[in-house]
Amino acid sequence: MHLAYPAVLAVLLFCTGLYGVLARRNAILVLMSVELMLNAVNLNLVAFDVWLRDTLHSGQALTLFTIAIAAAEIGIGLAIVLLVYRNRGSSDIDRLRDLAERPDGADADGTPQPDTQAEATA
Repeated sequence: MHLAYPAVLAVLLFCTGLYGVLARRNAILVLMSVELMLNAVNLNLVAFDVWLRDTLHSGQALTLFTIAIAAAEIGIGLAIVLLVYRNRGSSDIDRLRDLAERPDGADADGTPQPDTQAEATA
């Protein structure tokens, strides 16, 4: 088996996944793109395992481990995306940045927020 065929296919899959991660704004499409990238890595692991004629089949074992990790990642990732969609009404990644707290206590639009501990003790 020539190693070039699966390697080129893996590069195409990885580049497609990288484009999806960098260009998409929908969180579900970003998760699907990450899965494409992981599948490209799995294809490389199996192709090099066959090409090197490894007796332990460590490439295939690592591929099974990667598939298990990817399944757990997609399950937790989809749960988070669905929760954010229920609360926000959108799964747009740019709008998720509004969830981050500002270190200076300012709101997302720059207005300072009152200190809640000072109000609670007063």
